[in-house]
Amino acid sequence: MEYAFLVVYLAVMIVAIAGVWKTFEKAGQPGWACLVPIYQFYVMIQIAGKPTWWLILCFVPFVNFVMIFLIPIAIAEKFGKGAGFGVGLALLGFIFYPMLGFGDATYNRNA
Repeated sequence: MEYAFLVVYLAVMIVAIAGVWKTFEKAGQPGWACLVPIYQFYVMIQIAGKPTWWLILCFVPFVNFVMIFLIPIAIAEKFGKGAGFGVGLALLGFIFYPMLGFGDATYNRNA
């Protein structure tokens, strides 16, 4: 039984990583950046169109909880999605990043 859980877990993680990878590539960033922990935050901030100093805010206690929502909402808006989709990216990223990466949404640098 535990092997079945492990297989399902690995499948979900592979799909989630592939979704973030594809999202990064759609935004003109390197897909492999989703695998490097701190660099991933930096790239997400770049995709969101926010200033680089927001990276520091990701490491400030309590402020980082706010950043967990602000950055994905900004990313969703850059792809023409609403704030609700951004909250979905923050809370259920393993579902919403593949939808964003493999869907028909296009990155708008000027949004």
